[in-house]
Amino acid sequence: MRIHGFQKLTLLDYPGKVACTIFLGNCNFRCPFCHNAGLVLSADKEPTIEEEEVLAVLKKRQGILDGVCITGGEPTLNADLVELIEKIKQLGYAVKLDTNGYRPKVLKGLVQEGLIDYVAMDIKNSLPRYPETVGVSDFHPEKIQESVDFLMNGSLDYEFRTTVTRELHSKKELIEIGKWLQGCSRYYLQQYQESASVIRPVFSKYTPEEILQLKELLEGYIKEVYVRGVE
Repeated sequence: MRIHGFQKLTLLDYPGKVACTIFLGNCNFRCPFCHNAGLVLSADKEPTIEEEEVLAVLKKRQGILDGVCITGGEPTLNADLVELIEKIKQLGYAVKLDTNGYRPKVLKGLVQEGLIDYVAMDIKNSLPRYPETVGVSDFHPEKIQESVDFLMNGSLDYEFRTTVTRELHSKKELIEIGKWLQGCSRYYLQQYQESASVIRPVFSKYTPEEILQLKELLEGYIKEVYVRGVE
């Protein structure tokens, strides 16, 4: 397993748990505002961490950490994902998966095999603007819809989340997202952050006050709406 990053402690990535985060490489999207350009565009050139080293830390921190977050890139592209999660579960950890939802069969398989305990699925935009937002012309919206339906109609704990930029996410798009996801468990608005590792750094963020206004707008459709990354 090629692990490209390991954050040994996070109090934010896994709601309600003291956790760590494992970063995997490669992605099937090219979202221009993505802040992990190296993992998406050139994962083979990124440094790696030995799987045994990560598992040794997890074994040592049993009883201290509650959960493990697996993120990317897009983790469901990795052929060794199941094997890695099985090893983590054997150590007694809850597992949270971050995914863009574009491989619904893999997502369903992981859930049905009892390998994950929480899913954070990115909602990139309203469906009409998905191809533009994810940077993929050959886009199949039914794959996203299948993952959304699976999570909303299942029993697994989950969240939907959207990283918002002024250029891609107007009130119109967010209202469409609110109507689309009406009835979901919880939804997070995430503040876009400019950095040197963004794929195409041409975007701008909303002010904290504007983010809170968007939150109020979405609360007309979704019961639990939260905000992340607002300074």
